[in-house]
Amino acid sequence: QVQLVESGGGLVQPGGSLLLSCAASGSIFSPNSMGWYRQAPGKQRELVAEITSGGHTNYVDSVKGRFTISRDNAKKMVYLQMNSLKPEDTALYYCNLEMNIGGHIYNYWGQGTQVTVSS
Repeated sequence: QVQLVESGGGLVQPGGSLLLSCAASGSIFSPNSMGWYRQAPGKQRELVAEITSGGHTNYVDSVKGRFTISRDNAKKMVYLQMNSLKPEDTALYYCNLEMNIGGHIYNYWGQGTQVTVSS
């Protein structure tokens, strides 16, 4: 059974930085994609950034140039370095793992970590 545990959220002032981490446990098969989603109050969950097992990355336009996603496959970790944070980045951030096993897509989610950007 795959489990994902996020850490690193908190309260930060505008312009500040945070590093989110996600630790995965269980059997992880390639190809896969690991990513970060966020959900602000009253809004739908949106993809923030994703990285494939091959290292390809994708970002939502609003975070390009500010956020960087990375992963350590040996440690089963994925990270999100967030710089130049803005109040509109405030949300609950979720770690996601999507695996393609024999043509079937499996999705796993963490419990989320709160990021609040406020002065």
